[in-house]
Amino acid sequence: MEKDLLNRSFKMIIIGGSAGSLQVVLQLLPELRLQLPVTIVIVLHRKPSHDETLVELLSAKTNWPVREVEEKEPILPNHIYIAPADYHLLVESDNTFSLDVSEKVNYSRPSIDIAFESAAEVYGASVLGILLSGANADGQEGMQNIKSAGGSCIVQDPDTAEVAYMPLQAITHVEIDRVLHAEELAPFLNVLFEQR
Repeated sequence: MEKDLLNRSFKMIIIGGSAGSLQVVLQLLPELRLQLPVTIVIVLHRKPSHDETLVELLSAKTNWPVREVEEKEPILPNHIYIAPADYHLLVESDNTFSLDVSEKVNYSRPSIDIAFESAAEVYGASVLGILLSGANADGQEGMQNIKSAGGSCIVQDPDTAEVAYMPLQAITHVEIDRVLHAEELAPFLNVLFEQR
């Protein structure tokens, strides 16, 4: 399965996480090669707020441009986009994002499931979903959508997750391509794109 993953061509990496996932993202970003030809989207469960603290925090860890998504924002490669608090994030077929305030899914807005599902609809086999630490099952159905669309899925090893429930749910219910320790994520992604 690993060889198949290494032969894939990905346009979007979409990362979902909840409790305990921010530390993994902060560990991941500084180690990513600067010119990976891919868009990275990060969907974290967080409290509603209108400050730029998360953007500033992540920007300090990478030289990639980091932006909180705005309605109808174009999706660009080699950028990191963050789902804003209290909005569902959708990927549109015209290569833009849209934001939605419909009811919460799995008690969460943004919902990882919704973001993963919309990315799968648009990007199909060229989307790579990554699910990190968290305390509910959000992301499991979204990963099933990614797999059904021909995309690939990586899950944080529950043994390295601060809260193992979210990655365990995905591993239990979805055919996962790789289960990686937190510190293995960046090296694996760099290898994945080194042939591109």
